[in-house]
Amino acid sequence: MSQTTPSQGYEPAMRRAIALSANGPSNGVNPQVGCVVLNSAGTIIAEGWHRGAGTAHAEVDALSQLTPEEAQGSTFVVTLEPCNHTGRTGPCAVALIEAGVGRVVYAATDPGHASSGGAQRLRDAGIEVIGGVLEENVEELLEEWMLSARLGRPHVTVKWAASLDGRAAAQDGTSQWISGPESRVRVHEQRSAADAIVVGTGTVLADNPSLTARTPEGGLHEHQPVPVIIGSRNIPGDALVHQHPLEPLIIGHNDLHAALSEMYANGIRSVFVEGGPTLASAFIASGLADRLYIYLAPVLLGGEKVALGDLGVNTLSERIDLEISSVETLGADIFITAKPTRKDA
Repeated sequence: MSQTTPSQGYEPAMRRAIALSANGPSNGVNPQVGCVVLNSAGTIIAEGWHRGAGTAHAEVDALSQLTPEEAQGSTFVVTLEPCNHTGRTGPCAVALIEAGVGRVVYAATDPGHASSGGAQRLRDAGIEVIGGVLEENVEELLEEWMLSARLGRPHVTVKWAASLDGRAAAQDGTSQWISGPESRVRVHEQRSAADAIVVGTGTVLADNPSLTARTPEGGLHEHQPVPVIIGSRNIPGDALVHQHPLEPLIIGHNDLHAALSEMYANGIRSVFVEGGPTLASAFIASGLADRLYIYLAPVLLGGEKVALGDLGVNTLSERIDLEISSVETLGADIFITAKPTRKDA
């Protein structure tokens, strides 16, 4: 007869905490975190989630719903290790210690350089701590934020649309529209999910995009990505990007590592690179593309207007292999989500 480990006993509560975390905003500097509180009988007596930067963290949100007597000796089940630093709010670990909780169960370890260490602080205070409950589930949910916290730069998604023969435009430069309407709806949803949309000055000068995230009806999505323009060429004062609801971030050089550092310093944790071929290729060649969104339309164009340029691959052994995460049909198009990996020679 199989035995249930202590951590498995908390999986139902953790699944509820994960569901609660989705109530919080998916954008910005802070992660989505959910929390439930159990009494000695294992009954949920409080729930909480983080509502965005500057608001109470999930643990404190749940704690605020309890009397001091209810909090004493209770079990907090939270999707991310309680933080251990003072930012806009105080350390959650300290709040739990002061409340006299008996046990803390968490899924994923906080990778932040400043915010980590909450679990050890709780243990040092004599509180039982169980980590790693449904860790993979939360790691997947917080993939972008986790990578950003570990690397100190935004998570980078590179997107392009192309014909089946890999062209981003016809020979005369026309490209609207290679992909179908279903793909374009998805792209605008993906724009809205990102903290920033990134293009090069060449795309702005050639296409004059607005860089907004729009609904199928033509309105604006509630969340808009910050428009970021990379390159040394000047942008005209009447460019549509200047009409964006958010102030554009103009990065007047082509150093991608420095550009990502500047974005990170401006609170950007996820970026959606949408053009053009030169910039997309540069991110991939530099090893800075964490995820690829590839839209393929069932057309052939031929010619020289390729979707990607030089990737630094001079021989087959230097090729960039892709780990395919999903393949989906959108109308007549194929949408592929992939992660690039370099193959050892």
